[in-house]
Amino acid sequence: MDASTSLPALPFPLRWDPPPVRFEVADTGSLQVRSGARTDLFVDPGGEGVFLNAPRLVGMPPAGDFQLSARVSVDFASTFDAGVLLVWADDARWAKLCFEFSPAGEPTVVSVVTRRTSDDANAFTLTGSTVWLRISRLSRAYAFHASTDGRSWTFVRHFEIGSDSARIGFESQSPKGTGCTAVFDEIRFATARLGDLRDGS
Repeated sequence: MDASTSLPALPFPLRWDPPPVRFEVADTGSLQVRSGARTDLFVDPGGEGVFLNAPRLVGMPPAGDFQLSARVSVDFASTFDAGVLLVWADDARWAKLCFEFSPAGEPTVVSVVTRRTSDDANAFTLTGSTVWLRISRLSRAYAFHASTDGRSWTFVRHFEIGSDSARIGFESQSPKGTGCTAVFDEIRFATARLGDLRDGS
């Protein structure tokens, strides 16, 4: 598998690390990713394991503020199956915004920020298998938002990871299952600063 990939909506190249079981970029510009069994990105704060084997497709965005969003659809089957938007500096510093299947069997928006160990938090649950996710960079910081309609955005998290040169992109995971397929469509990228974290814009 060629490790390099491009998406029409993104003005920078991307690279798989590690690669997925399979992926497809459709003529519409959507990305479908199939992760393998027991794949995850998580550094357990209790010291019970480091998991960095989920397939991720990331690239270096242009300098300055930006917003990356996508509609994410997941074929939920097992606990913690997820489609993810990712901020990736290195193995010890990264953050992910997940559309994830909870232990209660509920589609859930979850965020994980890792600075050597992972700090994760559930945001909200919803029905269905689709949600919009967004990463925004604001100077040195990042913001995560989620939306049920792609227009009105709910604030999830505001953070920094101690790096000025993080890559961004996409990930699929199946920590407890045999694999997971996530589809990212309506992918949008803008070199524009988000005006307000909490007003729904």
